[in-house]
Amino acid sequence: MARIVVQTEDFDTGAELARLTAGRLDVGGIGSFIGIVRDTAHGNPITAMTLEHYPGMTERAMTRIAEAAEARFGLLGCTLIHRVGPLSPGENIVLVLAAAPHRQAALDGTAFLIDWLKTRAPFWKKERFADGAQGWVDAREADDAAAARWGAL
Repeated sequence: MARIVVQTEDFDTGAELARLTAGRLDVGGIGSFIGIVRDTAHGNPITAMTLEHYPGMTERAMTRIAEAAEARFGLLGCTLIHRVGPLSPGENIVLVLAAAPHRQAALDGTAFLIDWLKTRAPFWKKERFADGAQGWVDAREADDAAAARWGAL
């Protein structure tokens, strides 16, 4: 069963791991990814990032991605938490956890989840730079290529 959350508050990775495995003795491995706001982009110092989303649509897209991962990799559960609102360098943006009976399924499930989350969930990022400039982050071909390696969603 997937846990899907979009929130402004930071997340507690330890608490989320405990929630994912509570009462489960069939979990043999958990894959994880934590995304963090970098302090530079394209060589320019970042002072802040603002993330926006389309409420309702974003959660539905995240749920479809999680359901696909659970079915494809035999996951016993997964957690997708994505933050929105203003963030500073060093702050957490996203948490992806995938629990499976075996290591490889957990790791592959985690990679699948973050690759598709980056390319198919409706989030928009605006970066603010030290020189006062700001701009929306464009989709990256490398992210699309990473998601494409998994085939169709």
